[in-house]
Amino acid sequence: MTTAETAQSVATSREPNPDAAISVLGLRKSYGAREVVKGVDFEVAVGECFGLLGPNGAGKTTIIEICEGYIRRDGGSVAVLGTDPQDPTDDWRARVGIVPQDMEVLPTLTVVETLRMFADLYPQPRTVSDAIELVGLRNRKSSRVGKLSGGEKRRLDVALGLIGDPSVLFLDEPTTGLDPAARREAWQMIEGLKASGMTIVLTTHYMEEAEVLADRLMILTDGTVAAEGTFLELLRQRGSHATIAFTLPDETNIDELPDSIRNAVSSTEPQVSFRPDNPQDVLRVLLDWAATRSINLEDLSVSRDSLDDIFLSLSEQHTSDDAGVLR
Repeated sequence: MTTAETAQSVATSREPNPDAAISVLGLRKSYGAREVVKGVDFEVAVGECFGLLGPNGAGKTTIIEICEGYIRRDGGSVAVLGTDPQDPTDDWRARVGIVPQDMEVLPTLTVVETLRMFADLYPQPRTVSDAIELVGLRNRKSSRVGKLSGGEKRRLDVALGLIGDPSVLFLDEPTTGLDPAARREAWQMIEGLKASGMTIVLTTHYMEEAEVLADRLMILTDGTVAAEGTFLELLRQRGSHATIAFTLPDETNIDELPDSIRNAVSSTEPQVSFRPDNPQDVLRVLLDWAATRSINLEDLSVSRDSLDDIFLSLSEQHTSDDAGVLR
């Protein structure tokens, strides 16, 4: 038995978690000779907003489309709301809401008319007025779709994903193409959906968006899970997660800094920056040192790592690993 066959046998011998909204074990998918998803495991709890991140080609869209029942997997097990998406029922489809990155609806219909048309497709839809309220389109309900702004159109897309009254909502790049103000409004809308207890799977290339909205995150690289956890857990996994920076006065040089700081400095004078393992203790040492010498540390700042930093670090590590294999 090959390694891949052994892995598949182990994956299929495990059972999905019946208490999870989504349970994925040993998921594999190939297109021809290229394996794009390589034994991925993850769970999404009921009522959780789960962020699925990764560079283009990492396997995000394939995983989402497998969970939505659009494409068939090659290996592993998947359960969404207790049902295998490869064997869906009409009831299951009604409980899964999908908001793709691009949606096209008739521009001549009003918001209300569009939602009524989609509501007729479901056995027990949410009321049109409820969907409109949830996405904040009350003042635009009689407007033609073609007259909506980009942000309003995206709100309508979400309303169409909600009209069937789903238990799980897949949001694929919900704010792509929106200006900063419209993006912030969309975040508020999604926060409202979270507060209602809806389970959400979010894919996005905006790291700040994922950091703000997702309860838990999974970062993919080349079809494998590079990291998973809450934002704070990802920070801890990465090690040092703060940068202290300041400008040295002209009459002071780096050699005069305390040993614990001088040995960690990664920049050149007069701009000094370093990443301590214990920022609070090191900052206290730095401030005491400056006070005893009556030194003013201009532009002193302490910044926390962002999800961008974590994402780029994992991507660079993956690129480095690939280069090592090629050599």
